[in-house]
Amino acid sequence: MFQAAVVVCLCSLLVQAPVEHRADVKARIKKRCRALLDKIHSQSKFPGGSAALVLPDGGEVEITVGVTDPDNGRPLVPADRMLSGSVGKTYVAAAALQLAAAKKLDLDAKAAVYFEGEDWFGKLAGSDKMTVRHLLCHQSGLARYVFDRRFWKDLVGKPDKNWQPRDMLSYVLGRKGLFEPGEGWAYADTNYIVVGLIIERVSGMSVYEYVQKHFLTPHRLRDTVPSDHRRIKGLIQGHSRLFKSFGVPERVLHDGVFVFNPKFEWCGGGYCNTAADLARWARILYSGKAFDGDYLREMLKTVPVDPRYFGRKARYGPGCIERRTELGRLLGHDGVFPGYESVMGWFPERKLAVAFQINQDGSRAISTPMDKVLVQLATIASEELEE
Repeated sequence: MFQAAVVVCLCSLLVQAPVEHRADVKARIKKRCRALLDKIHSQSKFPGGSAALVLPDGGEVEITVGVTDPDNGRPLVPADRMLSGSVGKTYVAAAALQLAAAKKLDLDAKAAVYFEGEDWFGKLAGSDKMTVRHLLCHQSGLARYVFDRRFWKDLVGKPDKNWQPRDMLSYVLGRKGLFEPGEGWAYADTNYIVVGLIIERVSGMSVYEYVQKHFLTPHRLRDTVPSDHRRIKGLIQGHSRLFKSFGVPERVLHDGVFVFNPKFEWCGGGYCNTAADLARWARILYSGKAFDGDYLREMLKTVPVDPRYFGRKARYGPGCIERRTELGRLLGHDGVFPGYESVMGWFPERKLAVAFQINQDGSRAISTPMDKVLVQLATIASEELEE
């Protein structure tokens, strides 16, 4: 009887020890990451920030600093949502890659194939040469509609406008291309607006419906919602500096309602998230688990980019910015939207996913570049996990 009791006790210790060890490691990671973010916050101008890490064993760490709004002083909490800007391109790219894997879409087909009989498409520069892959990799040569001051005048002046994809594209119809399709690289939301239209024609459902059905619901990403209305549940106040010259006020919400309709972004971004959901999605997408099939092979067919966008030696594939860091490769995406900045990524060699968001836009809002914050957070986690 005594020996049996000892065996049971020892087995119990063996089972509990790893759990207690993981909890201790998570606590140390959280403490050190909080100290890092507190330091960055004290040296910066953004009101608040939210970070999340998903560890190799699936454990999660969430840290927040600062406030949602200096006017009310409420501390920012992990459940607070922010607009993630161009990070939303990752859902659109995933949809395109899934449809390609199902042989419903050809990445190397001319985009014109999907717009036969539509005269407006012929007014896009390079419309007879651009492929779906060119669009996904920002190699079409299309100009950015968000750089057109007419667009900003309409956006701010007509806050209730129900923006449709053709509305955004209207600002670039008839404009000369930046280069011939495939002959250069220039980042433009315009590319993903066209991809979104292709996805809807091929799938027979809206992009938001497709993403919800195939990615958000199956992977239980419940804190990721479309930014297609002026009022978004859980969204905290954003503070804009970068877009003030376009007529955007510093505070982008008034009584919880956007000062303009964020629906315009659509497939150029189009989502509101928590940092935790962004980190979860980074792990799912870039580890090859978004859906069945070897879609990473297509996603990682990256091309060189303008270093002014994502840094030296960065490359771009469908919905994927590939960077080289001291921790190995970083696969992820950045996003800026009036009032907010976000970045998320996956370190495949470390099996770590990290996301970081702040509720103010503009590079001068933060002392450390957003992608560098990811590296620093991941470094802390790696050090503690190796102890």
